[in-house]
Amino acid sequence: MLFWIVSALLTVAVAVALLLPLLKGASPAPVDDVGEAAVYRDQLKELERDKAAGLISTEDAGYARAEIGRRLLAVSGEGTKTVDASRARGLNALSQAFIILCLPAIGLGLYLKTGSPDMPAAPLAARLESPGNNIELLVAKVERHLAENPNDGSGWDVLAPIYFKMQRLGDAELAFRNAIRLQGTNPARMNGLGEVLMAGNDGIVTDDARAAFEEALRVDAKDPRARFYLALSLEQGGKRQEALTGFQALAKDSPADASWLPLVQQHIAANSGGAPVAGLPAEASKAPGGPTAGDVEAAAGMSATDRNAMIRGMVEGLDAKLKQDPNNFEGWMRLVRSYAMLNETDKAIAALKSALVAFPAEEVQGKQLIGVGRELGLPVEEALK
Repeated sequence: MLFWIVSALLTVAVAVALLLPLLKGASPAPVDDVGEAAVYRDQLKELERDKAAGLISTEDAGYARAEIGRRLLAVSGEGTKTVDASRARGLNALSQAFIILCLPAIGLGLYLKTGSPDMPAAPLAARLESPGNNIELLVAKVERHLAENPNDGSGWDVLAPIYFKMQRLGDAELAFRNAIRLQGTNPARMNGLGEVLMAGNDGIVTDDARAAFEEALRVDAKDPRARFYLALSLEQGGKRQEALTGFQALAKDSPADASWLPLVQQHIAANSGGAPVAGLPAEASKAPGGPTAGDVEAAAGMSATDRNAMIRGMVEGLDAKLKQDPNNFEGWMRLVRSYAMLNETDKAIAALKSALVAFPAEEVQGKQLIGVGRELGLPVEEALK
């Protein structure tokens, strides 16, 4: 009932706002031009008599006739304005009727057709109590709780990765730092903070991000995420041999079915020319779309020309596979690097542009692609157009 009362009051307020300019329309002043027009007509007749009697020259009579005619026309115009004003009053009346009757009827009809008048009231407080699967309401609920309990470290711990997934990077960094301050350091929090800092810097491992990963590694010396990002920071800094050592050590210590292993192998291939890691099975040593152990062994006995042709064939084959199945992040990373290493900048830019269609630049993987492009010295801005 309250909804309908509020709706009625709002409708009345809108109607009044629309009617005021119409109600304030100026009423035409009464015009009594019959006598005045008759006087001017008599003056014209008298002017003709004076001219005939020689009392006024022809030139002066012309001037006088023009002035009297102007005044007579002005009086006639006032009468026309009165007629126009009457017509305007009629239009105003129609406009007022439309506003008073039609607009509320149209609004009510549209609401009854597209709205939900039978839906019970759902105040924000009640919705926050039962947010269901609505992520926005879940976040709002936690935010309200933290506004009342800012020292609840577990609340910040829960909210930080959600902010990160929502790409609210500033809020995510603050939440991670609050969780670390209140709950202490652990690999998940430190790695999360480092990834947020990287995402805000186009996938580059900054000094602050590296410090976070080093702290995660201090707590757990075998943490794979921290080890991966620290090796990546070496790669981005041009220390490819040290990066290769780090990636190879991580691959050696990883289970054969580890989800991160293909990406690690891609970086190993990029830093070592595609050689597999000793002690690993061929399938685990293969980056998506990259050469198998047999390919590498065969290439060792080829001439430089044949080896280059083989490499180009594999790169072109990877390019074709990615066009058919673009949802392959590691494949795009390898293709961009491969074209850059072959000094085919145009193809590298085209590959990066296609990769950013599948993995948009505002997402974490897109930022990593942009970071790799800049690391390779590619004009990334062309791929972002």
